[in-house]
Amino acid sequence: MLDSLREKANNLPLLPGVYIMLDEQSEVIYVGKAKKLKNRVSSYFHGEHLPKVAAMVEKVRDFNVIVAASEFEALVLENSLIKRHKPRYNILLKDDKGYPFIRLDMREEYPAMSLQSHAAKDGAKYFGPFGGRSQTRDIISTISKALLLPDCSRKFPRDIGKERPCLNYHMGTCAGWCLKDSSAEDYRQRMMQAALILDGRSRELVEELKEKMEAAAEELRFEKAAELRDRLRAIEGVANKQRVIATAFADTDAVGFCRGAKSCFTLLHFVEGSLVVKEVIMIEEPLENDSEAMSEFLHQYYGNHRGGWPKSVLLPCDIEDRAELEDFLSQLSGRKMYIETPRRGERLRLVESAGLNAREEIQRRTTAAQRRSKTLEWLQKALGLENFPERIEAFDISNLGATGIVAAMTVHVDGKPLKRDYRRFRIKELDNPDDYASMYQAVYRRFRHYCEGDEKFSTLPDLLLIDGGDSHAAMAEKALSELGLSIPVYGMVKDDRHRTRALIDSDGHEVGINTNQAVFALVGNIQEETHRFAIEYQRSLRNESYASELEKIPGVGEKRRQDLIKAFKSLKAIREAELTQLELVVPKNTARAIYDYFHSEKGDKK
Repeated sequence: MLDSLREKANNLPLLPGVYIMLDEQSEVIYVGKAKKLKNRVSSYFHGEHLPKVAAMVEKVRDFNVIVAASEFEALVLENSLIKRHKPRYNILLKDDKGYPFIRLDMREEYPAMSLQSHAAKDGAKYFGPFGGRSQTRDIISTISKALLLPDCSRKFPRDIGKERPCLNYHMGTCAGWCLKDSSAEDYRQRMMQAALILDGRSRELVEELKEKMEAAAEELRFEKAAELRDRLRAIEGVANKQRVIATAFADTDAVGFCRGAKSCFTLLHFVEGSLVVKEVIMIEEPLENDSEAMSEFLHQYYGNHRGGWPKSVLLPCDIEDRAELEDFLSQLSGRKMYIETPRRGERLRLVESAGLNAREEIQRRTTAAQRRSKTLEWLQKALGLENFPERIEAFDISNLGATGIVAAMTVHVDGKPLKRDYRRFRIKELDNPDDYASMYQAVYRRFRHYCEGDEKFSTLPDLLLIDGGDSHAAMAEKALSELGLSIPVYGMVKDDRHRTRALIDSDGHEVGINTNQAVFALVGNIQEETHRFAIEYQRSLRNESYASELEKIPGVGEKRRQDLIKAFKSLKAIREAELTQLELVVPKNTARAIYDYFHSEKGDKK
């Protein structure tokens, strides 16, 4: 089957178009676009793939293609086919479900803001979509309080003059529109002001109210001026409530994306420099890489958009079809739209903020156990492990000369440290520091204990991580092989900042992990914890050595030994210290005893 699919793909043209993957029931399971159909489709049937791509390819029994006149036409066609077929392996965004609108119909005698799940073509104006029903209700309530509009269940004009005003009137958060002498024209003007706020045009409203306030003051209508002043302050409070940057950014959307136990897109909508709303879209892990997933998301999200179009969309990564997507969005919105990937400055900080929001949403919506399980599942698939890496053991070497070489072994079970299973080894019989020989000895001794039935070493790991590169991993594999054991071994390769950027096997094949934040953090924490444990062990041995040497001197006990080590840091520094320097740390008679000990004939031989 794979050979026939490969042969069919090799016969495709080097032209732009759309490809449609079909399963054994001829159901559409994936739709994609390509600049060159032959190259793109052929790539699915050659080499290794990410786990989700491999799962999709396993189900493919046939495919169709549609050649397009241009890359732009391919993008539009792909969008249409995804909406039609809803393939299981594509990113599928639910059309506005969970992201409501605010409806306002100014044709009514007493227009009112209401929450609606969808924008309808009924002549009313719809604002949004917003980030959720609770958030949308908060927006309505905040604007109502700022403009003293009703936020109760009464209907107008039906309920005017029927009952006494409710508590909102007495608390000063409503102008009392249910009173007989209330003005319908004033009500309409305030609702028009609410529309300006919802449309992101609060600056226009503020300028208008300032002019009216100043005019009222000049006409000596101080009560009216005070009322306008209070309303102006309330509106400015609404406008500034979510302000995060200066007004240098006009209509801008910043997009963030993060993979985890779930995957998440966030959109931060900025109008006149203010964060108007945050939208969160949770999806299953996409089949595509980050760049392709971002492109897919954008043309689905904005393809279903109904107003409030931004001028610029800021992305965390480059996308190949940026120009085509800009044209697509510009046609939909009726205005020129730009897609940018900022590298520095405030725009980059907006994108970073969106990414942080995406990570926090995943954290909030998944338990710690789910996140760890998903991280280990990704690690298993990325490394091609036969077993789920429930137990991971890691080794690191620390040396201080040929006589001070130690190894440390840490254990993580289900992504959490299991400190009771940590082990330490003093490396023996080496004339010079040798990390490779030390690693071989430490791994050999650990698993020899297992082979001998030692209960303290009775559990085998599912994965062995070695601090170092492919040569270190090769030494660990050699030790395992000599003992007749087969356990996956990977070295932890560091970047220029001494952070683990990749895992590498003994053949030099690297698996990058810095694109997956959760795996990057897990492996980095394991590397740091193992290094810490090794250094801690070496220091404890060094302190034992200091103790055995210093406590031979009359007058030096535990307390003074600690004081000396804290002040001089090493036994060599204490040995070479002048008498006056020692007297600053310990009493003079003890200082003299220390100095004489190290400068006597006996001390000089040490």
